[in-house]
Amino acid sequence: MEGEKSVLLRYLRAQRAVVLAVLEGLSEAALTTSVLPSGWTPLGMVEHLGYAERYWFQEIVTGRADPVAWPDDDHAPLTTPRSPEVVFAFYRHQCARSDEIFAATPLDTPCHGRYPDLPEAEVGDLRGVALHVIEETARHAGHLDVVRELIDGRTELGPR
Repeated sequence: MEGEKSVLLRYLRAQRAVVLAVLEGLSEAALTTSVLPSGWTPLGMVEHLGYAERYWFQEIVTGRADPVAWPDDDHAPLTTPRSPEVVFAFYRHQCARSDEIFAATPLDTPCHGRYPDLPEAEVGDLRGVALHVIEETARHAGHLDVVRELIDGRTELGPR
């Protein structure tokens, strides 16, 4: 029987794979152009997801985060001046770092940090953080899926 930790990691990795697969093959112009009134870009969303991985697994779980290679610039609404190569490498690196923390930490380990807008019981330990990041990644993967359809009409992209 597969353990709870393995199941959580499998679901998290599956959602991350959807994010990358949905955007695969898009040009830099498509990745950096907003198609929605809110103004976010697909590449900006990937960078946001990288920051989310970093924030939840590093800052919240361990209490400290590795520095990023650029000034901590918040580009609202979810845009970025960085190239696709840099952003996708950042996302993959943050996911790998999250996996390291996840592997080394028991699920019931209390968090060192706290997100002010969520009840502590919801994200009070690694289990809650993992569930939150799965939910956030899945939500944004859905956003990216819709945006991809608006860009070039392609649907049902991603791992099967």
